[in-house]
Amino acid sequence: MKRTDVPVMPAMLVTAARRLSCRLGLARSLVIYWRPGRQRALKRLYADFVGPGDLAFDVGAHLGDRTAAFQGLGARVVALEPQPALFLWLNRLVGRRRDVTLLPTAAGAAPGEAELAVSEATPTVSTLAHEWRREIGERNPGFRKVRWEGRQRVPVTTLDRLIAEHGLPRFCKIDVEGFEAEVLAGLTQPLEGISVEFVAGALDVADRCVVRLDGLGDYRFNAIAGEGRRFAWTTWRTAEATREWLAEGADGLASGDLYARHTDDRHDTERNGP
Repeated sequence: MKRTDVPVMPAMLVTAARRLSCRLGLARSLVIYWRPGRQRALKRLYADFVGPGDLAFDVGAHLGDRTAAFQGLGARVVALEPQPALFLWLNRLVGRRRDVTLLPTAAGAAPGEAELAVSEATPTVSTLAHEWRREIGERNPGFRKVRWEGRQRVPVTTLDRLIAEHGLPRFCKIDVEGFEAEVLAGLTQPLEGISVEFVAGALDVADRCVVRLDGLGDYRFNAIAGEGRRFAWTTWRTAEATREWLAEGADGLASGDLYARHTDDRHDTERNGP
């Protein structure tokens, strides 16, 4: 068969297939992040980071499971999610809760606009980090089948601007698929508590986050594997020790979150470790 004879899928079928893929991706996320019992576990994890009257930022809110946990602990929450389709669901799930502010916005090093690469089948890995997106499939087998079919221009703010508008958060969760260091580049003062995602094959991103936080203040770090709820280390580690752990491969973990605590916060140093 000549190349010109290869049948082309009609545009309507392509559009229908992409819509179905998007719906299946959303359905998977709803099952994973809103399954029974998950909120109880999240609140147990975050109870030592936020409480009544505190402010929390949820950067990369996705479907709002962490936003709901922060709010359930009595905190005010500012949640950012730039994907329009996800933002609609985020609003349905948590938008009517008291003291929750939702922003259809990304965060970065400087305010403006940026191109978001959208994975319709796996919306959790949509990203502003274009170099990360190009390389992660070669470095991490879990991403080899991921495709980023869509492109969207989205507004970008900074953590500094959010602080100026909403106040200083006690805790900030950042989960933005390889763009975490850029988000922290838009912060010029230490926060009491922060978490950033790390992914095998791109541990340099987490390393840049540790360097940035270490430049903002004296932090101690701990890690949680995947979607777990238990800290990996019995004592919180210095920036230097955490960077060594990352350089050695992060115990071979596929993904997880690094948590950082500023040592001048309300928790005593004995509790946080050396």
